[in-house]
Amino acid sequence: MKLVKKYFDNLSETQLEQFSKLQELYEDWNLKINVVSRKDIDELYLRHVLHSLGIAKVMEFKAGAKVMDVGTGGGFPGIPLAILFPETQFHLVDSIGKKIKVVNEVAEGLGLQNVKTTHGRVEEVDDTYDFIVSRAVAQMETFHRWVKNKVHKKQNHALKNGILYLKGGDLTEELANFPKATIYDLPDFFEEDFFETKKVVHLPMKYKG
Repeated sequence: MKLVKKYFDNLSETQLEQFSKLQELYEDWNLKINVVSRKDIDELYLRHVLHSLGIAKVMEFKAGAKVMDVGTGGGFPGIPLAILFPETQFHLVDSIGKKIKVVNEVAEGLGLQNVKTTHGRVEEVDDTYDFIVSRAVAQMETFHRWVKNKVHKKQNHALKNGILYLKGGDLTEELANFPKATIYDLPDFFEEDFFETKKVVHLPMKYKG
């Protein structure tokens, strides 16, 4: 929790309370449905919460914006971002039902009013969004194919509508076919060693409607 306050110092009392509840909620649900590894539960705020919030260092979502989190797993990056941006609407999607169950229970436990979930494949989602976020669920080429028809035409943010993707390592080859992609290195924002090779990739996408 200290990590969150270290890098986000203007949180409301509600947000502080919600972030502080995450450890207990995930520990409790992880005993019933294993969605986070033991090591990661012990370092939940570093490896999951703060990592998810790396997207917030690149993009400040506006009130009324719509964001889809694809392959959300236990709710990352969607849940921490939903706490940080309470006036932005988040749609968390995963094809594994037990993971969505945990996400629903965590969102309810936190009292989040700006989160909805879908148990299913992203290709089946019939809606468009300002941004699509995710944590390395597939190679960019595959991910881009999944979501290419799901981006709003109207632009309201500093960055163009599209993908904000948490990735790690050398992305030269993976992004070779995406010259418009911009890479933001998370060590520019966070000093912990965990983030040494971690990045946020922004890929603007044209409206295909």
